[in-house]
Amino acid sequence: MTAVIEVGVGPMSFDDVLAVTRHGAPVVISAEARTAIERARGVVEGLAAAPTPAYGISTGFGALATRHIPAEMRAQLQKSLVRSHAAGSGPEVEREVTRGLMLLRLSTLATGHTGIRLETAQLLADLLSHGITPVVHEYGSLGCSGDLAPLSHCALALMGEGDVRDADGVLMPAAEALAKAGLAPVELGPKEGLALINGTDGMLGMLVMAITDLRMLLRTADVSAAMSVEGQLGTDRVFAPELQAIRPHPGQAASAANLVRILADSGVVASHRGPDCNRVQDAYSLRCSPQVQGAARDTVEYAAQVAGRELSSAVDNPVVVGDRVESNGNFHGAPVAYVLDFLAIVAADVASISERRTDRFLDKARNHGLNPFLAHDPGVDSGHMIAQYTQAAIVSELKRLANPASVDSIPSSAMQEDHVSMGWSAARKLRRSVDGLTRVVAIEVLTAARALDMRAPLVPSPATAAVVRTLRAAGIQGPGPDRHLSPEIETAFQLVRSGAVLAAVEDTIGALA
Repeated sequence: MTAVIEVGVGPMSFDDVLAVTRHGAPVVISAEARTAIERARGVVEGLAAAPTPAYGISTGFGALATRHIPAEMRAQLQKSLVRSHAAGSGPEVEREVTRGLMLLRLSTLATGHTGIRLETAQLLADLLSHGITPVVHEYGSLGCSGDLAPLSHCALALMGEGDVRDADGVLMPAAEALAKAGLAPVELGPKEGLALINGTDGMLGMLVMAITDLRMLLRTADVSAAMSVEGQLGTDRVFAPELQAIRPHPGQAASAANLVRILADSGVVASHRGPDCNRVQDAYSLRCSPQVQGAARDTVEYAAQVAGRELSSAVDNPVVVGDRVESNGNFHGAPVAYVLDFLAIVAADVASISERRTDRFLDKARNHGLNPFLAHDPGVDSGHMIAQYTQAAIVSELKRLANPASVDSIPSSAMQEDHVSMGWSAARKLRRSVDGLTRVVAIEVLTAARALDMRAPLVPSPATAAVVRTLRAAGIQGPGPDRHLSPEIETAFQLVRSGAVLAAVEDTIGALA
């Protein structure tokens, strides 16, 4: 049974975010957060009753903020805000993305800086716990003021409007899903519309998930690089710790240490370590793997620092600070958008070096005695020729996706919102980049495993041999006449994405750095 995740006044951890987004964990609002929510609500209600206009409480929004809204129209004001801002278009985004959007908005509400009512925050928690997921669309967010349109679709569900999916994924009207779960929609009060929709929660949730995936993928890329070094009769001497120490980037040292451990006790490496070896230096794609993949690791950890700060933030406008409500600019998604774009560059470059290593296996002038394209009967068989085409097509796409979204800005709201972050767009393309990197690394693993089999009777290292066995146990055959390759690529992709390839190594030699 999935543990219940407590949402309090402090930041969510990565593990808590993943438990709710990917594993469907239910949530509960902590007692401390309930107190903070009710205190801030008292401040908002005091301002709502005052004759002086307060932005978002008794005024319009954005470029219409100069209009004072009389008390009898404020319930309609909140409904109109959410309905008009729920203007997304395009395909439905993934369930885990929407659950991240909801969870991180709830986390901000729990800080006691938004002025939400407790019953509204509780309904958002109830939707998460019952597995009710509002339909959120691909397009609509400019990343400033936060992820307005995506969050508005979530807020709409709290009002009993719009479409949602239940815990089984069945599409239905929100009112029907609420009724089935024994829940009632809320009538939004002053300030609640803004409190529900003004945050960077969508882009942040996708950042947390991408960092998690990339941490695993970069260790797996060390595995695939080691298999390529081994299969191409490369040397492990360039990965020695004393060589990394004179250029002390932490990611590089960790990656090189992984390669040394993975290649330990390799009969293939030992076979050409003696005085008869006439090769001076390996190609950059082999020799410089730790420098590239290590730099990628350091970039991911920088992104994790930014994500940690954002998880500690209360993003809303206006915000309740003490006994007053203040306008601010904390909704601007630039800090998150920049690192989302940075990670897309990382994904493209790690995929690029992986593809180059793979290509070397297929060229008889560079693969040191293996059949052209690793074909069983070259000329009759094409081997992995077109698998590399697939890699090349993905890498080309990843280079396009590495073009930063955050350098773009299109003014909106009659020039009131005249500079935006495009962080949601950066996050959406990063998800595609992570998927592409996974596929490229999977094809390298698939190809290197075939090459290691073709090196027999030389025996690979215990770690790389474990990866080969994992592929074979999953139904991927060893060398032989050509067969339908796409299913094998998909199987390898699933083994990399699930962490099974990495687990095969770590079960053999212990956890990698």
